[in-house]
Amino acid sequence: MDLVEVLPRLHMFRFPIGQAYLWRDGSDLTLIDAGDINAAPAIEDAVRGLGLDPDGISRIVITHGHRDHYGAAQELADRYDAEILAHRLDAPAIRGEEQIPDPVLLDRERPLYERALTVPAAPPTRVDREVSDGDELDFGDGARVVHCPGHTPGSLAVHLPYHGVLFTGDCVAGVGKVMLGVFNTDRAEALVSFRRLAALTPSTVCFGHGDPLTADAAAVLRTSADRDSGLQVEHG
Repeated sequence: MDLVEVLPRLHMFRFPIGQAYLWRDGSDLTLIDAGDINAAPAIEDAVRGLGLDPDGISRIVITHGHRDHYGAAQELADRYDAEILAHRLDAPAIRGEEQIPDPVLLDRERPLYERALTVPAAPPTRVDREVSDGDELDFGDGARVVHCPGHTPGSLAVHLPYHGVLFTGDCVAGVGKVMLGVFNTDRAEALVSFRRLAALTPSTVCFGHGDPLTADAAAVLRTSADRDSGLQVEHG
């Protein structure tokens, strides 16, 4: 696992497949996603390497119910008495009560999907708080939940308006270029979500896959959303 500083209070944990993020409010720590089932030791070591105490992990926000995003969540939450949050529509899948609908794959996505399936299955994981669009979370000086369905029904983004930071989950990706994420259950709905996230005009964008965007983020996100949606003419 690689540890990458995005901002002084924000770090990215980059795994062989996927990534998670750590936001710091003093000694109070928030994880955005938690990697796969084997990720807990690496996350703990990285937190300690930053001079922080993993006991400060207060909450884990799961962006959606795919195995590479919540696999280690309950292990970490049990160890550090952290709250696990997820959107109400994906919470049943995270708890193991339902399954996320299969994605509608484009031909170019099929080889990538086969690789994604090599991630170990995630265990049934408790969700302590089911959230919805617009809910405020008690970190980052007023973090907000943004429902962005399409990748999964209950995909969410987390927006920190005060800091200009946006965590997109897998709705948007930054692999090679900023683009709509892959493996969507409803591509048309995902494109609407992409445009909605772009309208937030963040200055820092953190993806579920790919390098964070820190330069001209608002313009790049808007242009990319318009390109993928076929709306280039609207902005010239």
